[in-house]
Amino acid sequence: MPTNGQTAAGVTVPDTKLARDATDLVRDTTTDLVYNHSRRVFWFGSLQGRNRGLSFDPELLYIGAMFHDLGLNEEFRGSGRRFEVDSADEARRFLQGHRVPEDSIRRVWTAIALHTTPGIPEFMEPEVALVTAGVEYDVLGIGYHDVSDADRAQITALHPRPDFKRSILQAFTEGIAPKPETTFGNVKADVLERFVPGYERGNFVDVIQNSDWPE
Repeated sequence: MPTNGQTAAGVTVPDTKLARDATDLVRDTTTDLVYNHSRRVFWFGSLQGRNRGLSFDPELLYIGAMFHDLGLNEEFRGSGRRFEVDSADEARRFLQGHRVPEDSIRRVWTAIALHTTPGIPEFMEPEVALVTAGVEYDVLGIGYHDVSDADRAQITALHPRPDFKRSILQAFTEGIAPKPETTFGNVKADVLERFVPGYERGNFVDVIQNSDWPE
């Protein structure tokens, strides 16, 4: 079955060489869980863009959606960086290899890097806002009823989400537990606090009070 050029809920996956190459790369390097989630993020992000009346580049949104969780892969667990940054850097390398203009690369990098930082992306470029909107829809159920039951059913028929809540939390834990310091100040600290025995989240107040400044 073709993966690019598919239409569901009135949204078509871009069928350009760039988008096809991104599909192949993510399909070959991630789990079924992450692949299917990433595809749904594109669809749900696109539908939220339509709901909000935003004009966006579907190809850039697709790249952002497809790469946004690549940093959870095992090869990045020793990087010492937030998985979002590892994901964004992989997208940047991919786009540079395809000679994509720098402004487009910047949008995709920012969309991925900020997708777990709520309260900011929604005020940025549409592609940045909609990667986060797609992630929030698929993972957190934010705006769940903004998409019709029929549209949601079409998308999840193409990319099912069996046992998704448990599975995605496990993937987050496995991808981030080796570098717990990267969760400071972001939502993934909640994951490690729940699932990693002995984990203690960093506290912003403690950092201030324990700094080398005398007062």
